[in-house]
Amino acid sequence: MNMNHYTRFRAYQLGTCGASFSLSVDDHFTLIEARYNDTNSPHILWEMRNLGIQRINTLHITSWDDDHCQAEELQRILNDLRPSRIECPAYMPHTENGKKSLNIIRIYLCDGLFPIGPKVVASQVKTRLQGRDIFYNPIQLGAKSNDNSVVKFFRTGSFQILSLGDCEDGSIRDRLMNDDILQNEVDILILAHHGADNGFTTPEFLQALSPKVAICASDYGNQYGHPDSAIVSRLANAHINYYSTKTGDIIAQSVDKYYFKVSNYIGNNEKKGKEGTYPNKTYYIND
Repeated sequence: MNMNHYTRFRAYQLGTCGASFSLSVDDHFTLIEARYNDTNSPHILWEMRNLGIQRINTLHITSWDDDHCQAEELQRILNDLRPSRIECPAYMPHTENGKKSLNIIRIYLCDGLFPIGPKVVASQVKTRLQGRDIFYNPIQLGAKSNDNSVVKFFRTGSFQILSLGDCEDGSIRDRLMNDDILQNEVDILILAHHGADNGFTTPEFLQALSPKVAICASDYGNQYGHPDSAIVSRLANAHINYYSTKTGDIIAQSVDKYYFKVSNYIGNNEKKGKEGTYPNKTYYIND
């Protein structure tokens, strides 16, 4: 497609608990979460071939929990996809899988390791003014690993995506919903903690950010019931369109400088299910 900032976002079905996404803007490719199994890896490789690239630019990890980062799959990502930069949580992992994952990254790439902690979040005044991606969390490290999740606003594409990790604390929610950039620019919202009803995703939060689309990463069997029915009701009441990887992959892509299209696939990504086209909030960046 002949346009600036051509953007393609994909939420992958994993066939097991967890989350996996990718985002490409022109030929810059980011893999979100260190999950790479027999279900999602062929589709990640297809996306890379479609761009004509052999390695990814960035691996972005929101949490050290197993459903976001698994050591064995992380090692395969590093071997196969060879990211130049790795963004990961600054908090020290408390599980054996998390500790092993951090050690694998340190062995692979020292210079390109970019831990996201309070110092990074506090140092972004110029980033906000320059229209670049923004890290919103953590502003402090606490005892609860979920609230130490990395929150990132992917802001450089023709439509813009807010990733919330596993955040639960209301003070994080309130800070996000009162941010002027997020109030005006979020097109796609990746639901916090896979769409759990933990007090984070309130009607007020959804109204303040008013995304066009909400994405839920849930496994095919959906044994945890994600997203919670209360969250689905809130999304409907807020007139926010909801898509889930429960049926298959979700692909969002630029249509032109004004619109993006979202398709939810069914049955091993062979058939389109739900589909919609939406205006983006920041079309002017494509000029």
